[in-house]
Amino acid sequence: MVTDPISNFIISIKNASDARKTSITVPYSVLKESIAHALMKAGYVSAIEKKGKKAIKTLEVGLVYIGGQPRVHGVDRISKPSPRVYQKSKDIRMFKSGFGNTVFSTPKGVLLDLDAKKNKVGGEVLFKIW
Repeated sequence: MVTDPISNFIISIKNASDARKTSITVPYSVLKESIAHALMKAGYVSAIEKKGKKAIKTLEVGLVYIGGQPRVHGVDRISKPSPRVYQKSKDIRMFKSGFGNTVFSTPKGVLLDLDAKKNKVGGEVLFKIW
């Protein structure tokens, strides 16, 4: 049993990228699908596909490589199940001089740092990816 499915999802993406896998398959959830769509917009993920029946759904996520190197170099989970971390829109700053992204869970859905700042909406800081 996984106690933190978001951590498991992002670490699976990083480990699969390091192992040069083309895609990963994880148990489906709406939140994971939203995170995958945000990562696709940022260019970390190439394809997202929902598979399976009602009882056993999975999410297949394709990974991106640039010049043979993985697009995902590292991830850092910020808001964990016990100490939740929230941030206002005016406090959102660039991460790794713009080469990394911070992913937020906001009232408008799962957004990247630039989109959250542009929409002037804050929320829970899920993780950073670079």
